[in-house]
Amino acid sequence: MSTPKNALLARLPRAEQKSILALCDTVELVSGTEIYQPGDNTRQVYFPRSGYLSLISRQPDTPKVEIGMVGREGYVGTQLVLGVPSAPWVVLVQGAGVAERMPAVAFQKAVGGGGLLRSVLMRYMATLMVQFSIAAPCLRFHLLAPRLARWLLMTQDRAEAAQFHATHEYLSYMLGVRRAGVTEAAGALQRTGAIRYERGLITVLDRPLLEQSACSCYAADVASYKSAMRPAG
Repeated sequence: MSTPKNALLARLPRAEQKSILALCDTVELVSGTEIYQPGDNTRQVYFPRSGYLSLISRQPDTPKVEIGMVGREGYVGTQLVLGVPSAPWVVLVQGAGVAERMPAVAFQKAVGGGGLLRSVLMRYMATLMVQFSIAAPCLRFHLLAPRLARWLLMTQDRAEAAQFHATHEYLSYMLGVRRAGVTEAAGALQRTGAIRYERGLITVLDRPLLEQSACSCYAADVASYKSAMRPAG
């Protein structure tokens, strides 16, 4: 059996990996698909092997805004570890890929089975909580172009490519601004030479420069993941 590309499953001992994967089926993540809706019972858990998904807050009378992003470093369905049957956000496939999909009932049984899985998933949940805690002050206090730079870095990390697609509509609710604001922020980053943005296709031309342009939240995200997922001892 080859090592799973999902980083969480890859941390499990080989025998535990095999038992978990036997309960999964491999599915395609289709861009634009909403796989969870707020309040709906979560019937499937997804461990991405490629692609990336957005966790989006969608409240009445307020604009949609992204509060988190998940790629192959994590999984979606985190609330089930705590015994909570539903999540309060939309989970939307932003970047197409594939995932290991596991029924919620089998997942909860595996989490309680005494292996390493629960510990790994709880550590990841801690990193996701950091993303959530950063989202509100970042949206409120940081300038638009640095916030866009942070999001582009997070996306490139998960897309694992210098080019990826992002529409004006998606960028607008990711940043919590109107489309004109997206044009302004993307234009500012283009003028520095960090990116090129044409017809929904973003190309990262100079990653070190993009990192310099990003707000401090990107470094905080990366540091929290490394810290939480560091092996004990």
